[in-house]
Amino acid sequence: MGTATARNGSTATAWRNWAGNVTATPTRVVTPASVGELQEAVRRAAEDGLRVKAVGTGHSFTAAAATDGVLVRPQALAGIRSLDRAAGTVTVAAGTALKDLNRALAAEGLSLTNMGDIMEQTVSGATSTGTHGTGRDSASIAAQIRALELVTADGELLTCSEKENPEVFAAARVGIGALGIVTAITFAVEPLFFLTAREEPTGFDRVTAEFEEHFAENEHFEFYWFPHTGNCNTKRNNRSQGPAAPPGPVSAWVEDELLSNGLFQAVNTLGRAVPATIPSIARVASRALSARTYTDIPYKVFTSPRRVRFVEMEYALPREAVVEALRELRAMVDRSGLRISFPVEVRTAPADDIALSTASGRDTAYIAVHMYKGTPYQAYFTAAEHIFTAHGGRPHWGKVHTRDAEYLSRIYPRFGEFTALRDRLDPDRVFGNDYLRRVLGA
Repeated sequence: MGTATARNGSTATAWRNWAGNVTATPTRVVTPASVGELQEAVRRAAEDGLRVKAVGTGHSFTAAAATDGVLVRPQALAGIRSLDRAAGTVTVAAGTALKDLNRALAAEGLSLTNMGDIMEQTVSGATSTGTHGTGRDSASIAAQIRALELVTADGELLTCSEKENPEVFAAARVGIGALGIVTAITFAVEPLFFLTAREEPTGFDRVTAEFEEHFAENEHFEFYWFPHTGNCNTKRNNRSQGPAAPPGPVSAWVEDELLSNGLFQAVNTLGRAVPATIPSIARVASRALSARTYTDIPYKVFTSPRRVRFVEMEYALPREAVVEALRELRAMVDRSGLRISFPVEVRTAPADDIALSTASGRDTAYIAVHMYKGTPYQAYFTAAEHIFTAHGGRPHWGKVHTRDAEYLSRIYPRFGEFTALRDRLDPDRVFGNDYLRRVLGA
């Protein structure tokens, strides 16, 4: 990657996201050691006519954090600030990685209620793009926020909650970096609990026919369909009394390392080189995973290592539309010449009250499609997106999509509320970039 000398004498390096599909070369990179330093960096950027974006670990597949101006790396703003057991909250600096938060909470006998399936992201990056797991009653990570701090375009620090600046709180929990730079987040937490996970291979026709039944009977239900096959793998996570009974070391290594990472990496590399092998590989791979049941604390059940790099598109659909959309996706793949080596993931979330949350105001189900890094994905994603948008789908803010403000303003009833707030907080678009111009308008 190339480098450029910044105006302050430091060296700005070209930035690349985790998947490698987005790059940017900022004028300068800053790593503030305090909120005060961040405020000063924002003020200086505005004076210099430069735009500012904060970037976490680069796990977004969109250019939400890309900038040619000032790139803020908030990783030095990390760690738990305070813990209030009586209120059931934890306040954490924005650059804290979810994995570090989860482990620190567990050491204190506490946990988030729900989380996504990876925990490499910073808390601010994950919440700002609407990262979620799956849940019948418990929603995204952003929906667990009780308060947050935000550095605005004029360098001021704004504290937001349901009682303080509530109109900003209603939007900034999923702010896509458009309203300011988040410096701290207060999450609701609860006493540490156990989850029992039951993973089981199931046929596509059966799991889609019984989808609503699985959803109703399980606190957290998800499944993966393997394209070119009629095979799925289901996962049901439900609270239990414990004790912990994690997978044995051999079983865990086989399932989570050999099959899900090592062998999966090898077969995807083969599939990229020789696409004709993919349907046969998919049939074998989809039968390799066996049924298993285990019990552990939440983050050890909700999250998994993801070392095979990919590009992803995910759409949030009205929950009642997801089975039909998935069947349409399968029919499209079957009649096309596409060769898809990654499984399709289906999850759910209850309606929430965040303006631009993908589950805002409606019970939601998600369909995520993936392609191995370096494999052409446009034809597959375009065809999938056509299906998803026909059902009123909302694209994940951090995953590949082609939607713009005109489309998004129709499917988000509170879109105008968000953009009006943006006009008030950042009229000069200090926090703007090309991606935000496309999805929010000029």
